[in-house]
Amino acid sequence: MVAPGAREHRAPPEARGERLDQFLARTFPDLTRSRIQGLIEAGHAQVDGKAAKVALRLRGGELLSLQIPAPVAAVPVAEELPLAVLHEDRDLVVVDKAAGMVVHPGAGHASGTLVNALLHRVKDLAGVGGELRPGIVHRLDKDTTGCLVVAKHETALVALQKAFKTRVVEKTYLALVHGTPKAAEARIETLYGRHPVHRQRFTGKVKEGKPAVTVYRVREAFEDAALVEVDLLTGRTHQIRAHLAEAGHPLLCDSMYGAGRKAKGRAAEAQEALGRQALHAWKLSFPHPRTGKVLHVEAPLPADFTAALKLLRASGAPTPRKGKK
Repeated sequence: MVAPGAREHRAPPEARGERLDQFLARTFPDLTRSRIQGLIEAGHAQVDGKAAKVALRLRGGELLSLQIPAPVAAVPVAEELPLAVLHEDRDLVVVDKAAGMVVHPGAGHASGTLVNALLHRVKDLAGVGGELRPGIVHRLDKDTTGCLVVAKHETALVALQKAFKTRVVEKTYLALVHGTPKAAEARIETLYGRHPVHRQRFTGKVKEGKPAVTVYRVREAFEDAALVEVDLLTGRTHQIRAHLAEAGHPLLCDSMYGAGRKAKGRAAEAQEALGRQALHAWKLSFPHPRTGKVLHVEAPLPADFTAALKLLRASGAPTPRKGKK
């Protein structure tokens, strides 16, 4: 936990030429680099007793002082909203995010978000970024349900962000898709980036971008639809939605990536029952930021997803599909 107060450190000779913000981030690993940059810009850092700038190059030997103020009240207001908690301890909370709930306040969503709900529900927030607010480690789309982990203090946030970045976190989703993939199990590995024409969308069909890896297994095959289990090995925006759509099997009710796909029969009824993209963050496993012990969390299927599955199964006995072990 990051405590308010002053910190001092003498820059060694080998720090010569290094940027101030980079050196402080390396020296104080419990603070994110963006947090340190904010402290410097707010005048809370000094070099040999004088105010410094983020990009200052060190000579080596300077006395560096960093003042960490007490956290202030968060700008978002606490709101009493329905919130299902799957796990909570003094360092973090894992929630089962509901469909339709935006994670963080922003344009068009000043209230009613997960952050607003957490500010009311969690009573022992120590704060991140200098504010008494929860640390959002990762995000889920507005209409995606399931497991989402939130840090209660800055030290936990840094550790969890590192775990996600280094891919030691296991993320498994359940999705209902149009049609049935030919392969019972497949790996989709592409470069990934923003769509060159439709700027709100992302695509795996780019010449330059970040690597993205999605592995899926067909659990049940129905008439005109399938239930697939997806392991998300990287966490790009809209990754599952874009990868499955470009593989020919967009999610049911995905208006952005599956707008041209028309459902019929039971699949159409399932879409009517859902009314939102058929994606659920089912399981999440990650090392605990304090103990290092792997924490396993599972979110039950929401009622709309269960209703859609029931309709699809009513079309006849589903065909189980077994992939490689």
